[in-house]
Amino acid sequence: MWPGRLGRRSSLVAGDDTRLPISVVVPARNAAGFIEPCLAAIKRNEPSEIIVVDGRSEDSTVEIAGRYADSILSDKGGGVAYARQMGAEAAKQPYVAFVDVDIELTDTTLRELLYELSERKLEAIQAQLQSVGGEDYWSRALVSHHRGGRSKHWFGLVASLFVRDAFLHYGMDSAFSSGEDIELRYRLEKSRAKIGLSEKVVVPHKFGSGFSFALGQWMADGSGLGRVVRKFGWPAAATLLIPAGGAVLGIGRSLLRQPQFVPYYALYGACNYAGIVQGLLDKKVRRWKPVKKFEPYRDHS
Repeated sequence: MWPGRLGRRSSLVAGDDTRLPISVVVPARNAAGFIEPCLAAIKRNEPSEIIVVDGRSEDSTVEIAGRYADSILSDKGGGVAYARQMGAEAAKQPYVAFVDVDIELTDTTLRELLYELSERKLEAIQAQLQSVGGEDYWSRALVSHHRGGRSKHWFGLVASLFVRDAFLHYGMDSAFSSGEDIELRYRLEKSRAKIGLSEKVVVPHKFGSGFSFALGQWMADGSGLGRVVRKFGWPAAATLLIPAGGAVLGIGRSLLRQPQFVPYYALYGACNYAGIVQGLLDKKVRRWKPVKKFEPYRDHS
């Protein structure tokens, strides 16, 4: 019997008792180069269910996923936020984990996260991320940035575990084609949700190579920030300072230790703000109604 919260929920577990009462949701799109080691690592963790939600991949992503997943769904082009929501709704277990294809879990990650979530009486927990990448300039700069930046201390979704009912209570905003983790974190914090970063569990977070990959990261991050401000208005405006702070701190550190990365941080700041403009103009994002409250999740088990 698992301790604490998990013990009270054991009657909800479906399937083999030797497997963890977790459904793992993996959003994927054209991820043939990443998805096999990701899914193989998940399989070694022995969850009760693996769900891959495919975003209309045009490579062999679905074929590879078929070797490991219990079910493969299609988000029909709805995007990553929609994919996460779809996977959670389809999940059969009382806990749902979200693992992105660029994450490779250790063989005990899910078990350790589940134990820690129960011990700390949390609704959700994320593993710490250890960024890794290739040998090219942009990949090395991304790794240096993410290992030294403040974002490594933020709660996110790429390697996370939720009480499923809690996740469904908060839900995802499918209008967010990027920045869905920022938007959800904002609502979780406003709702005073019991979330946390793992104190012990660390997993590798892989970055791709080349300038185009870095540019995609910057634009996606910036547009996500812009969408958050478009949705929540001036109360969320402080998030617009994140790229400026990151650029200034990064340039300062680089001048002291790694001056070759100064151009990276300058472009990071500029491209993030270009993305922010895109996000602010995204008409798919609906403005939050001021009368609507941030309601906390209440465990009725």
